[in-house]
Amino acid sequence: MKRSNADIVREYGPLPGVSQVHGVSWDGHDVWFATGEQLHALDPASGATRRTLEVAARAGTAFDGRHLYQIADERIQRIDPATGQVLGSIPAPAGGDNAGLAWAEGMLWLGQYRQRRILQLDPHTGAVLRTIESNRYVTGVTWVERELWHGTWEDEASELRHVDADTGEVLESVAMPPGMVVSGLESDGGGLFYCGGGNSGRLRAVRRPTRGLEDEAASR
Repeated sequence: MKRSNADIVREYGPLPGVSQVHGVSWDGHDVWFATGEQLHALDPASGATRRTLEVAARAGTAFDGRHLYQIADERIQRIDPATGQVLGSIPAPAGGDNAGLAWAEGMLWLGQYRQRRILQLDPHTGAVLRTIESNRYVTGVTWVERELWHGTWEDEASELRHVDADTGEVLESVAMPPGMVVSGLESDGGGLFYCGGGNSGRLRAVRRPTRGLEDEAASR
């Protein structure tokens, strides 16, 4: 397994009026982050909050290219990002602390915190299609270039993990500095991860590790 330390490119915050950052998502322009009873859109260039939606937002957030998806207790709500209107919902999986949420391959991917697992969900029904086990608490979840990554937070330590989506094997680990929490996690589709900072009220941009020539050759 490849190991490295996080290269933190930028820190946003403490964000005004924000005591807790939960889910994090990316719509191609703004970073969306959940703070309990609101969803905010942050401009990553200026650090300014451009929009706030009044919706239940106490866990993971995802974006499918058109709509936001937000865990709201026992439901996952589909939200119009322009208006904040809830357009529909599906049941959230029972039996675990539902935390991170991501959209990829036409499916939702949900992290269950204390259950230490990631679930692939049918976005129309909420049915569980696949279960990927972990050996640490799972917080945020994201996909980038066919790679599944998730955040961890356990024993006062956090890391970002690239895992095999079939077996759950940890392929790569990026350690955050001591005491620095990862709650939500999202890729910008390129070289950055956006990480929620839990009760620090912060967001952090972390550089995605680059792959060397040996890694590229091995993947061919």
